[in-house]
Amino acid sequence: MSSITTGNEKQYSDSRKLAARARLNSEYTIAEIGWFPWVARQLPLNAGNRILDVGCGPGWFWAATVNELPESLDLTLSDLSPGMVQEAVERCQSLAFGEVTGQQADATALPLEDGSFDAVIAMHMLYHLPDQPQAIAEMYRVLKPGGFLAVTTNGAGNMRKMYELTTVFGSPPYDPAGAAFGYDTAERLMQTQFGNVTMTQHPARLRVTEPEDVFLALTSYPPGDEADEARLAAFRDAITEAFRVGDGVLEAEKETGLFISRKAS
Repeated sequence: MSSITTGNEKQYSDSRKLAARARLNSEYTIAEIGWFPWVARQLPLNAGNRILDVGCGPGWFWAATVNELPESLDLTLSDLSPGMVQEAVERCQSLAFGEVTGQQADATALPLEDGSFDAVIAMHMLYHLPDQPQAIAEMYRVLKPGGFLAVTTNGAGNMRKMYELTTVFGSPPYDPAGAAFGYDTAERLMQTQFGNVTMTQHPARLRVTEPEDVFLALTSYPPGDEADEARLAAFRDAITEAFRVGDGVLEAEKETGLFISRKAS
């Protein structure tokens, strides 16, 4: 069955579908520090570093954290979707970075030279790839000696109370991203490639107060975005019941982590 991890061309030709899911996290996450600033503060970057963002999407991370990061970072924003690359470059070019360039590319065959970057960032994108080890090998290849790879992904238990609602569509009751490339897989593949990996989990939970935002997020990808009217009606009923049981709130624990590996000098 297709899910959030498949149909990339349709899912990510632009940022509209992604925005429905991003809104759920940005509006309803309860945390001492938000996800993007938290990640930015964990990255061991230095002023003037050359960074490759693989699967950059619309560049939201860099726009949100430019003031949290060292000065004069040179960004290469890469994505399989030309539309995403264009949006990311347009968003970041006017910000306080050094050089900002775009590169449409397949993560498993990066058209970039060996040892080109101080850091490679891959945020919530490896679960889309059928050959995850090859992608990590490519990220390793383009890193300079001493450079690091930073990967973010979800655990299999991420927001389970919410994903249980998608069983109406015949989906399993868990985060499809965490199932396709979760904590265990990230740690194993990065350890195998680099010989080292550290993991940190963002302390956060979800507290949703608007049922419609759950509906829009979970019908922004297959199979929900292709469901017939009967299943959509059943899905709305399931959401309504979940909010009734929760006295008008849907709460779920989050499992979202950052993995960092460093290439030997």
